[in-house]
Amino acid sequence: MQKNDTLTKESRGLTDEEMLARFREGDMTMQELLMSRYKDLVRIKARSMYIIGGDNDDLIQEGMIGLLKAVRDYDFGRDASFHTFAELCVSRQMYTAVQASGRKKHLPLSNYISLYKSASDEGGAESGQDLLSVLEGPGELEPEKALIERENLERIFDVIDRELSPFEKQVLELRLTGMGSGDIAAVLGRAPKSTDNALTRIKSKLKDKLL
Repeated sequence: MQKNDTLTKESRGLTDEEMLARFREGDMTMQELLMSRYKDLVRIKARSMYIIGGDNDDLIQEGMIGLLKAVRDYDFGRDASFHTFAELCVSRQMYTAVQASGRKKHLPLSNYISLYKSASDEGGAESGQDLLSVLEGPGELEPEKALIERENLERIFDVIDRELSPFEKQVLELRLTGMGSGDIAAVLGRAPKSTDNALTRIKSKLKDKLL
């Protein structure tokens, strides 16, 4: 059996924190194995962030950079579990990259979200997921079920541009990737309460102006 195969088999019985401890003690193979363990998480996050703009391959690369930072910066005494810390580092790195590259305006709305459900969808198992329900709480988007009424797009875009603050627009973008308010707060470096309040304001403004 090859040495790398032996190490991989051994690592399966180790927790993330045990692997990190070995890495801090000088076992450099633990860093490589941790990166491999979390590569699927990076791919999943890249698919979410693709909604708000950016090339998927570039986002995966940025996510791996964020993961590397998580491995090197994790604080056993201060941070939550490594999984939680790594997820936030990856998301923050990707979102920063999307902002820097100039994301496509309103891409998540035009491709994935419907504000209004058509009459034929009401009560059906295949109902599309509307914008207001997405703001209610965490959960993955289901693009294959989402519908859009194209004639309403410009109206929705206009309300978002006119009524939402820059912070509220950031919160809305990240909420549309499926993030909950806690993760959004961590990615944006804000208090969880401020994110909760922003989501409440966003929903209120959209209801007032669009319904």
